Amino acid sequence: MAGTSLGARFYRQIKRHPGLIPMIGFICLGMGSAGLYLLRLALRSPDVCWDRKNPEPWNRLSPNDQYKFLAVSTDYKKLKKDRPDF
Repeated sequence: MAGTSLGARFYRQIKRHPGLIPMIGFICLGMGSAGLYLLRLALRSPDVCWDRKNPEPWNRLSPNDQYKFLAVSTDYKKLKKDRPDF
């Protein structure tokens, strides 16, 4: 047992307990989707600023830009600008 690798021990456990396969699949799916969502938040959200040349990127957003992940009742194409230009 001391000389076996981690992959071999994992394969042996899966072979002994096949009921673990769906659980491991769902755990991997959840971790993958959480990682992709965090990546989306880091790259597409106007609250995060990676650009040092433009420290306020939220000022470039027009009222027609949809930055929420899911907009249930808001039609962004019909919104008009109600704020001043800086």
